[in-house]
Amino acid sequence: MTLRPIILHPDPRLKKVATPVGEVDDTVRKLAEDMLDTMYDAPGIGLAAPQVNVLQRIVVVDCEKGEDAEPNPIVMINPEILQSSESTSVYEEGCLSIPDLFADVTRPAEVDVRWTDLEGAVREAHFDGLWATCVQHEIDHLDGKLFIDYLKPLKRQMMTRKMQKLKRELARKSA
Repeated sequence: MTLRPIILHPDPRLKKVATPVGEVDDTVRKLAEDMLDTMYDAPGIGLAAPQVNVLQRIVVVDCEKGEDAEPNPIVMINPEILQSSESTSVYEEGCLSIPDLFADVTRPAEVDVRWTDLEGAVREAHFDGLWATCVQHEIDHLDGKLFIDYLKPLKRQMMTRKMQKLKRELARKSA
């Protein structure tokens, strides 16, 4: 099990657009495995490669919650949203790059997504509920967008200031 450090906001690397993955090889499979280990350890329900300082279009998600729930990890390589519903839903979102801060975000309630899996096969699926929110949140990361970018400027600035303070505290502890 390899845990990768998660980049914390604010960091310019989180605002970059990730590049598409060419071939699904052992390097990509190892990255996906590390990302799942890191996500579960955090704990979280989604993680994008840019959050672990890899600027490639890979996300991992698993929205099965509850003590008795069987894990249902999905690795998406080069994911793209094919269609979004006109109906919306509001979820209180958080982010492993913005720990312990949450805000309501409105997104399409349902999405159809196409991606490549770890065997190189093209997959498509329909997501709704928390899965739809999570998938959209992670794909946003691939485009350099954070959930706080959906918030009003004052709330976004407040969260960014809290994160700057947290990063200063962490730097002092590790010095």
